[in-house]
Amino acid sequence: MKTTTVLLAAVALAGCASLSSIVSDVSSYSHWPSGRAASTYAFERLPSQQANPQQAQLLEDTARLAIEAAGFAPVGEGAAPDVTVQIGARITAYDPSPFDDPFWYGGVGYWHRPFAYGRRPYWGPYWGPGWGYGAWGPYSSFPVYEREVAILLRDKRTGEPLYEARALSEGNTSGVADVLPAMFVAALRDFPSGSPTNPHRVTVEKAPSPQ
Repeated sequence: MKTTTVLLAAVALAGCASLSSIVSDVSSYSHWPSGRAASTYAFERLPSQQANPQQAQLLEDTARLAIEAAGFAPVGEGAAPDVTVQIGARITAYDPSPFDDPFWYGGVGYWHRPFAYGRRPYWGPYWGPGWGYGAWGPYSSFPVYEREVAILLRDKRTGEPLYEARALSEGNTSGVADVLPAMFVAALRDFPSGSPTNPHRVTVEKAPSPQ
């Protein structure tokens, strides 16, 4: 049995659904005031993220385009932002189940697991690195990656949480630069209203891979 939890800098993420898109299970919740427009933002790093600024910067870079696509703009130097943004991510790599082998079960791929284990990680109150467990056998050299991103928008003046979302996906190919940004887009797809149905499926085109 082998289960490995890794952070952003340690492993590349995988796509699912197709070579060009990512399907995520998204849960989103909103207290965003009616009529309030998106304005300026700044990232807020937790103490654990401040302890590893390079990793925090990498994570922020993957979320930046999604935040700005939702209508926000980076706050100017020396000015106070309208909202602060807290983000987190978790990647858990699992050895595939022996039941993924067609000899054991009439299917191919990680969607065919009649008796497999996988989730549940715990993020701490919202942003911790998480943990996972599994019971996969040594029947394939290709791991399965479970990825989760989370985002929280707070009113800078009052500290009130205004919008919360997380997105979860799985895959077995690599590519951190194109998958994480798509998952943050999925997490913000319901902004500003949130969704009445959680979780729900969101499909987002992947970002082009860097050359």
